Amino acid sequence: MTQSLAAAGTAAQVVLTGDLARLTVADLRAWPQRQVAVSFECATSGTRRHRFTGPLLHDVLADAGPGFDPARRKDRLRFLIAVTGADGHHALLSWAEVDPDFGRAPVLLAVSIDDTPLDLAGPQLVLPQDRCGARHISGIDAIRVDGGYRGWT
Repeated sequence: MTQSLAAAGTAAQVVLTGDLARLTVADLRAWPQRQVAVSFECATSGTRRHRFTGPLLHDVLADAGPGFDPARRKDRLRFLIAVTGADGHHALLSWAEVDPDFGRAPVLLAVSIDDTPLDLAGPQLVLPQDRCGARHISGIDAIRVDGGYRGWT
């Protein structure tokens, strides 16, 4: 899918689903931008170093209006964030991991890598705190925020 979008010159899109009040994301460049230098240790290709720019994942998702229940104490702690790339690669994070009141992980939805815009290829999930780049997702095409799974039994 990303290949055909890039070939056609069409900007990549990210679909937000799950417990969100709004299902679309406006231009990711509208949020405050952060820049991070990241080194990932890759098992097959050694250390990779890149510079990414983009908004914080938390800021974008919080603006989309997750369906937190204000009557439930700390309701947001039960929410999961599933990120999918066009190549089928997946990563799962907890809301608490990115929430400024808890883990404060500076997870980015990168709109550029090494000053190269990602408009056609799609944004990338960047976890600067990860030593290994296994949760790095290129060409994000879907993000699901979900708090409706059944409790652990």
